Amino acid sequence: MLLLNLGAWYWNTRAESTWSQLRHEGLNRSHPDVHRFSVETVQWYPHDTGMFTSSSFDKTLKIWDTNTLQPAEVFHFEGTVYSHHMSPVATKHCLIAVGTKSPKVQLCDLKSGSCSHILQGHRQEVLAVSWSPRHEYILATASADGRVKLWDVRRASGCLTTLDQHNGEKSKASSEAANTAHNGRVNGLCYTNDGLHLLTIGTDDRMRLWNSSTGENTLVNYGKVCNESRKGLKFAISCGCNPEFAFVPYGSTIAVYTIFSGELITMLRGHYNTVDCCVFQPNFQELYSGSKDCNILAWIPALREPIPDDISEKSLSQQHLNPAYEDAWSSSEDEG
Repeated sequence: MLLLNLGAWYWNTRAESTWSQLRHEGLNRSHPDVHRFSVETVQWYPHDTGMFTSSSFDKTLKIWDTNTLQPAEVFHFEGTVYSHHMSPVATKHCLIAVGTKSPKVQLCDLKSGSCSHILQGHRQEVLAVSWSPRHEYILATASADGRVKLWDVRRASGCLTTLDQHNGEKSKASSEAANTAHNGRVNGLCYTNDGLHLLTIGTDDRMRLWNSSTGENTLVNYGKVCNESRKGLKFAISCGCNPEFAFVPYGSTIAVYTIFSGELITMLRGHYNTVDCCVFQPNFQELYSGSKDCNILAWIPALREPIPDDISEKSLSQQHLNPAYEDAWSSSEDEG
């Protein structure tokens, strides 16, 4: 486990030059195959970097060849595409789950190049989808109908359970169809790295942590988690940190919560406009965020360095601080 200095995250502008390099290589607005409207989700093929996928409000999901920067396949849908996801652990299928304006979850097969089948059960548009990182056939979906469903795509009936925020206490006399995960649109969901828990966010300004095996609401209290997004909310969960964090876009900032205690640790500030998405990179222990200010920022945590036995915490010298937090400002008194 990597021990992090809680709240000590700073941003590095080198991410901006990386983005500029990608634009110069051809994926800009002049590219003939570029999406026509907002791109909502981008994901690398989980097994190698020779392919990546993107989906957009232009009602398409595109499979890109990284070497040629040309679409190898294009899937067309009747409505806006809010989210898509490929399983990070699947070895027996190549299905891409797609959430669209339709209440039906679409499953696209990379092997056949067609939509293999659909999952029916939601009543309104599907805003977020995520495969379990633990079981390759288990899929979680979130909808504007306030429901989060877990599916086994091998089953004819499909749906395993519909998550209930009250853990059955208020719906014993009603059918499972009455169960809701949030009192509003559910537009964000993400599994923890081990797949044992699922985190969801709704427009009721609540974030909930669920036991993914039992479907139980763990009742962790995160307080008010402001969420005014009408589309999918792309938040991220850390991997390999102690404690584990959730990074949630909040206006032009990013709220950082501890997942299992619900504590709001800090607000990351650096963007000048609404933050659209967050992605955590476990190999480098970095967070990347994209915003309407057209910047991509890399957030780097400050490590907790061991304190020498002969030095007390109160007498720590400047050399034990992360360089990003050294005071580079001078006052008029210093200059005088």
